Amino acid sequence: MTSMLRLIAAAALLSLALPMDASRAQTFSPAQRTEIEAIIKNYLIKHPEVLQEVMTELEKNQAAVEAAKRQATIKNNQEKLFNSTRQVTLGNPKGNVTLVEFFDYNCGFCKRALADMMDLMKSDKNLKIVLKEFPVLGQGSVDAAKISVALMMQDKDNKKYLDFHQKLLTGRGQADRARALAVAKEVGADMARLEKDMASPEVKATLEESFKLAQDLGVNGTPSYVVGTEVVIGAVGFDALKEKVSTARCGKPTC
Repeated sequence: MTSMLRLIAAAALLSLALPMDASRAQTFSPAQRTEIEAIIKNYLIKHPEVLQEVMTELEKNQAAVEAAKRQATIKNNQEKLFNSTRQVTLGNPKGNVTLVEFFDYNCGFCKRALADMMDLMKSDKNLKIVLKEFPVLGQGSVDAAKISVALMMQDKDNKKYLDFHQKLLTGRGQADRARALAVAKEVGADMARLEKDMASPEVKATLEESFKLAQDLGVNGTPSYVVGTEVVIGAVGFDALKEKVSTARCGKPTC
């Protein structure tokens, strides 16, 4: 498509989608404006493919703007994203690439993505993995997340936490308070301390921090990831995550 046609198409979309302001309306008489609108309408009827091309271009531009916004958010929140005291760190804590996962214990896709995370951690000894609670699927998820955070607070090496995390994600039925407490007891948690910590300001602050980061990143579902300077939405699978990690590490899908 020529540049002139693109300009016509863009003008058409704008003229049909946006009302003219007072200063622009004074530029043309009512008759002239009617004639211009008729020309644009007739052109688009004869060349409807123009609209699709323009919409495709608009979507590409919007995606680029969103990506730039997310990159800026990652840059401005590096400490909270990658090194917060309110997070679980797995893999190599000094790894040269960090994979952050926002998850919900009642998310079916998170259950499937658990194997991807575990395989990445086992296969890449220079990968740091950060888990952030993002309970968006109801009260059961919120209660399970509170218990999870409380367990993290008493588990310095995250061994009990990882055991809890896997059992709760892979177990049958809904993750809720009763089931999460049962799993915590099963992995050897100090239940008296757990009950006390669940009601602490620290648990509330941890969840609020995760929700604020997700909101700023434009994340509204689980699982969602941050790898390097990129946000990855959805359970994209082991191979796709491995490529993202490689790109963050050496600038290309395979190092």
